[in-house]
Amino acid sequence: MFIVLAILAFGIIIAIHELGHYISAKALGVKVNEFAIGMGPKLLKKQGKETLYSLRALPFGGFCSMEGEHEEGEDPDPRSFLSQKRWRRIVILAAGSVANFIAAFIIIFILTIGAEGFMGTTITGFLDGFPNEGPQGFMQGDTIVSINGERLFYRDDFRLLMQISRSDNVDITVLRNNEHVELRNILMQQREYEIDGETYMLYGLTFNFIENSFLESLKYSTYQTYSFIRMIRLSIVMMVSGGASIRDVSGPVGIVSAMNTIGQQTARENGIMAAIGSIVFFTTFIGINVAVLNLLPIPAMDGGRILFIFITWIIEKITRKRLDPKYEGYINTVAFVLLIGLMVLVLYNDVLREIRR
Repeated sequence: MFIVLAILAFGIIIAIHELGHYISAKALGVKVNEFAIGMGPKLLKKQGKETLYSLRALPFGGFCSMEGEHEEGEDPDPRSFLSQKRWRRIVILAAGSVANFIAAFIIIFILTIGAEGFMGTTITGFLDGFPNEGPQGFMQGDTIVSINGERLFYRDDFRLLMQISRSDNVDITVLRNNEHVELRNILMQQREYEIDGETYMLYGLTFNFIENSFLESLKYSTYQTYSFIRMIRLSIVMMVSGGASIRDVSGPVGIVSAMNTIGQQTARENGIMAAIGSIVFFTTFIGINVAVLNLLPIPAMDGGRILFIFITWIIEKITRKRLDPKYEGYINTVAFVLLIGLMVLVLYNDVLREIRR
């Protein structure tokens, strides 16, 4: 059941992304030849006035095929993609990711509007044996502002930033009596604490409870969307700096497997409805992942194509000659081949992980 939900969720993420391209293209007068959900052979199709709408066999993908998207020709259609002004093309290319951001925000808001409240970052107390209590450490009433320079908004941010820290010694800024206090290189380790007869690994701090309201849900949804973007940024930095490798990257198979695992674990602990909610919440993170990665300045990705628009504008301003679109096509083709190779490698790692499990 959860595998089916996970596959469906992944398909919806791609559908939302491509829908963003489709709506913006239609709104700006660009001809869309086909809007497809999925890849591979067509299962269902319907010809509209000018657009073919299709549902394809493989749920991991989709596309919005616009007239003249990759080559303009000698007598271009005025409604083709490449015939549009630069700002219009940028809007269309960015619209897919924008759609994913908006969808994630809306889903998080729907999931949290009924919550009793959220845990903040103001310290309300300490568990027995906490080693860093006092004027040189933490004091009751302190609000944790940042960890290693990263801003905190809710308790979940504290957990995340502590988990990804490469050391137990971190730099923490707290707000104390309306003044910022710097706690440099302070040791923060998880310890075993017994609560209600059960043992937990905790840092020993307790935080304030923020009652929910309509405005608080809007605030939380905004910060959570930002937090997901930050998680992706930090992950990319870790890969570039060597803190993570390509083996840690998951593709569609790994993502569906992770969703299935989350669903099963949550169902055992809190029931089916909670499991579905967890899958939906995780889906928002994957949707934002898709949005951010597509905006990276990598050829063949939306961000790379946007970057090329700026580059061609600079070149044409300098040379006063129009740059042939075929050069962008060559670059995108090479990049696409490399991207397919990367996808195959990620798929191999995903399958290998599943076999080992």
